[in-house]
Amino acid sequence: MSVPVNTDAPISDYGFLSDCRSAALVGRGGSVDWWCPARFDSPSVFGRLLDPDAGHWRLAPTAQGHHGYRTERDYLPGTLVLRTVHHTDSGSVAVTDALAIEPGARGHDLGRRSPAVLLRVVEGLTGSVRMRTEFVPRPEYGLLAPYVHHERGRVVAAAGPATLTLSAPVSLHCERGDATAEFDVAAGQVVEFELAYAPAYGPAVPGDDPARRASVADTAQAWRSLGSVHSYRGRYAAQVRRSALVLQGLTYVPSGTLVAAATTSLPEDPGGSRNYDYRYAWLRDFAFTMQALWVAACPDETSRLFAWAARSAGRIGSDPIQIMYGVEGERDLTEHSLAHLRGYANSRPVRVGNDAWGQRQLDVPGEIFAATKRLSDQLGAFDDELRAMLIDLADGVAGSWREPDCGMWEERGTERQFLSSKVMAWLALDRAVQLAPKLGTHGQARVSRWSSARDEVRAMVLAEGWNERLGAYVGVIGTDELDASALIMPLTGFLPAAEPRMRSTIEVIESRLGSDGLIRRWSGDPAAFVLCTFWLVECLDMIGKRERAEALFERTLARSNDLGLFAEQIDPASGQHLGNTPQALSHVGLINAAWQLTQPNPVFRG
Repeated sequence: MSVPVNTDAPISDYGFLSDCRSAALVGRGGSVDWWCPARFDSPSVFGRLLDPDAGHWRLAPTAQGHHGYRTERDYLPGTLVLRTVHHTDSGSVAVTDALAIEPGARGHDLGRRSPAVLLRVVEGLTGSVRMRTEFVPRPEYGLLAPYVHHERGRVVAAAGPATLTLSAPVSLHCERGDATAEFDVAAGQVVEFELAYAPAYGPAVPGDDPARRASVADTAQAWRSLGSVHSYRGRYAAQVRRSALVLQGLTYVPSGTLVAAATTSLPEDPGGSRNYDYRYAWLRDFAFTMQALWVAACPDETSRLFAWAARSAGRIGSDPIQIMYGVEGERDLTEHSLAHLRGYANSRPVRVGNDAWGQRQLDVPGEIFAATKRLSDQLGAFDDELRAMLIDLADGVAGSWREPDCGMWEERGTERQFLSSKVMAWLALDRAVQLAPKLGTHGQARVSRWSSARDEVRAMVLAEGWNERLGAYVGVIGTDELDASALIMPLTGFLPAAEPRMRSTIEVIESRLGSDGLIRRWSGDPAAFVLCTFWLVECLDMIGKRERAEALFERTLARSNDLGLFAEQIDPASGQHLGNTPQALSHVGLINAAWQLTQPNPVFRG
């Protein structure tokens, strides 16, 4: 099969590389089309994912022979080191790609020992293959065309705040801000490329220090050292471990937080405007993510994530808690557009920042309380700061739960009475009551108020959230809008899945929002939402439909790309991945659904 160069390659064509500080995406055709080397949310130096002129680094066979070439790829076992094998008419060659981790790094030291180096190693397998490399750096999301020149046997690209240094044993031709070369690789021959990033006015390039020089072998060993402490033994172990690695790869280790995805502005609807920056950390996702990390036996990650959330939230005042932060706890994520980029598949605007940081979302305290309850034994005695934060959160929910908000899908525009927000308000109050013995005298004195508010929320949801005509709980109270977010009701323990109205809701969502086994968030959603599909798997199992749940789970697994990665959404008709990738919540949903199917009896996550 010929692999053309395509600046709008399918989203599912991309493999994910990480050094637990930043991410790169590598296309099946051998082009690195996305790399933000300083950290996940920093400006790209390769951005062809969003514009053909925003930079890339292609390393692949030349178009040779009558039939071109075919490609297969996989990660080295237990790692995020990607190995791609190209088979041509004249021979076969492997390209191994990794974001480097320094020698000696182990476990949770990964992100602190990342030298900002992209490694690409070419290995001849059979015959002889003509290779071509195109190094086209374009820093600042493609705004800058750097000076590219030879210096001390290497190619240096310098512009603005970035310096990129490419080391290679082949002769590179520099012209107009690019460097290219063609070379032959015979069986048994190895050609190593090393691209190091450094701030223009910062320290020397890490690759200059022999003691810190990174290799693919060191990087693979570092990933395997992390995997060796994760002891998940349930069903679908290979898929759970892959998803756990993806979550680790989306973790910004210096702070312990997890970004929602590695990319910005990949569209939910190609050609449309629902294109958002997901390279930040959402408290909204907190409880589901903590559950997945707990299931995947990642205890250190759960503790570090909790500590990050508590620190980022800071002292809770009378205003609603912020829903999302930068990877080091930054609060101001003001959104702006990159007008010079055409966007993936002409989907504009391309956004940096995310204005959802200023939204009111009343579900967030429920996420924090659910996670706290999950970790309460591990956390031991609560310190004064944690007690104060939880008490303030519970008081805030008790006083504000009747207010409208933007909901978990971050609706931009008028605030409304979202059912999922009320359910999560109930969860916050319910867990606050359960945790009261650990909240000191001030917390225990508020139990009566919290209990009363909790019961009021529950009564309102049961009375006003049910729509008799639909035979289901709705997404917005007082409307007939069906929404898959109602599936969180049994997942949080608000209602047993088998309760008649809840069971009916599950079945109605499956029939009306389902398409070829995938679940849309609402009617008219441009594509199915992977997380909601995994929620349905859990709910079906909870009502005793394990065979149906297993079949849906396995059909959904088959929708991943060839590396086991999921974007945010999938078009049921074409199977095309849509939205930012890889999406943490999609992999969180996979892990939690696999755990549900592992249990001997249906359980809810309470």
